[in-house]
Amino acid sequence: MRDVMCGIAGIVSVDPDRSLEAALKKMVQVQAHRGPDGHGCWFGRFGQTRLALGSVRLAIQDLTTAGHQPMASPSDRQVLVYNGEVYNYLELRRELENLGIQFRSRCDTEVVLYALQVWGEGAFQRFNGMWGLAWLNQDTGELLLSRDRLGIKPLYWHRSDGQLLFASEIKSILAGTPNRFAIDHVVVARFLQQSQLDAQDQTFFAGIEALPPGYCARFDLRGSASLAPSLHRYWSPPHEQFQPDVTPPSFEAVRETFMDSVRLRLRSDVPVGVLLSGGLDSSSIAVATQRVTGQNADLHLLSIVSDDPRYSENQFIDSMAAHLGSAAHTSRIRFTAPEAVALLDRVIWFNDEPVGNLSNVAHYLLMQRAKDLGVTVILCGQGADELLGGYLKYWGFYLQSLCQRGHWLAALKVSRDLMRQGTPIRQLRLSEAKRYLPTMLRPAEIDIRGHRLKEADSFLDIGLGRAGVVERQIADLCRFSVPTLLHYEDRMSMALGREIRLPYLDYRLVTMLLPLAPHWKLRDGWSKWVFRKAMEPYLPQEITWRKDKQAFVIPQSEWLKKELQPWGRKLIDGELLTSACGLVNQGALQRRYAAYCRQPADRGPISFKDVFNPISLELWMRRFEGSLHVAA
Repeated sequence: MRDVMCGIAGIVSVDPDRSLEAALKKMVQVQAHRGPDGHGCWFGRFGQTRLALGSVRLAIQDLTTAGHQPMASPSDRQVLVYNGEVYNYLELRRELENLGIQFRSRCDTEVVLYALQVWGEGAFQRFNGMWGLAWLNQDTGELLLSRDRLGIKPLYWHRSDGQLLFASEIKSILAGTPNRFAIDHVVVARFLQQSQLDAQDQTFFAGIEALPPGYCARFDLRGSASLAPSLHRYWSPPHEQFQPDVTPPSFEAVRETFMDSVRLRLRSDVPVGVLLSGGLDSSSIAVATQRVTGQNADLHLLSIVSDDPRYSENQFIDSMAAHLGSAAHTSRIRFTAPEAVALLDRVIWFNDEPVGNLSNVAHYLLMQRAKDLGVTVILCGQGADELLGGYLKYWGFYLQSLCQRGHWLAALKVSRDLMRQGTPIRQLRLSEAKRYLPTMLRPAEIDIRGHRLKEADSFLDIGLGRAGVVERQIADLCRFSVPTLLHYEDRMSMALGREIRLPYLDYRLVTMLLPLAPHWKLRDGWSKWVFRKAMEPYLPQEITWRKDKQAFVIPQSEWLKKELQPWGRKLIDGELLTSACGLVNQGALQRRYAAYCRQPADRGPISFKDVFNPISLELWMRRFEGSLHVAA
């Protein structure tokens, strides 16, 4: 039995004079961190079209060559490069064996290959997992690219000059072409003005796009030289279905589906870790992991902690570790502001785009600790907040939605419950909440946009608008929140050859919980109410009914005002690429930073992101300057 995580790359060319071998080698080499255990290439031709497929491999079990990629069928007519995990591959394998398929290995890659051969695009409906893949079917003369339902695994593409390049990481495409890329002004503007990353298929590099989650793209190799794709959406998130108050959801069904999601994601013979913050989401994964693996199985808990008592999660981490017993081993990461700055350049390189905060550095260090401990598979709670209404903003959206629908008494009751519980109100900050407010209610800001960004039509309505709460959750799941989290978690983990698995993004759990009416998620002053009730029998009370929400919090705002202020001022007072090419008004940025440093802690309209994002953008431009076509 073998599971592999990988990075993939490929080139399709209708130019008979262009060499593919050297370009593919560069594409594979630049993302070798994704697969330090091996690499492979395949070259072929279909009519006048030439193809090159490459893969790097991270083997989690069984280091033999039985699951080597690119993987071809016995007839050599089907070729697959695949990055990801299909967790229910054992069940699919038995189904395929009943159809007469004979397997040569015990890996999920071969299951994916035969599933595509037998069921075609219908295989994606059967997969429970995460993937970015390319499948060449020479019987039909087609190349198929696909990405999992929620985009947990990345896949990018670029088409130009009769050529298609695709890869798991943007830097791989940059390595495969001598072309320089313009900067996408809309993407930059959304990042600087609204702190939005990965909210669209376009990237910071104009002309390089992400294949949308839940889609597959077909390329007819017998068709025109344009290599135009035919896009098909095979999965959409379930939409809002209000349910009557009389019948509550089954807590047992929620719990069993969650437990089974964790069970599938523990299919590995290597040590398993859990990212533990001491909150409901990560603690539920930890306790589910222990129940699946057994009370005495080793359980590695990885945490970021702060020495500042205002941000410390230690008491909750200790409580959860004690609840799990002596088989739980905690490993905690502490780092300083200078250490964070020293790692920023490396983190941005792996991330392929600017980072929105220093938590990216924290996750990089956590993955380094996991590697040092020999923990290769790590379970994480991303997606739970979006699925269950865990963020503070959802209370505002809920109240707004009730008022829009004329449910004034219900809105009054929700407000009263919030005041009685005191659950989220004390953590509300204008500097963070302002981007969700209507334009007329937002505080006046120092506009740092350069002249090129003022021409960009970039505004995204990330408030509630006229949508319902569930529709707004779907927007976070598909555009405004989850894609950013998935991006940096994949890059930080794969930078160190670690695999992140996300139980809350099991499509069965999404289908069950996302359509629930808001009053099952936001109830009696508690967020995530239905899940708290479902997991209550298995968790300590102080975890199940914890009021505050910290996640992985570090004092980055104070760092930028104090320890990092000399570094920050030196940077923005010097020569800025972002200013030279008209993306940032340097004088306005200097005034914004000065006002931010004068602003009292945790108060005022200027957020950490308002200052850090333009700094991060500058560092990104410097790191990738050789691949950018920068116009003054």
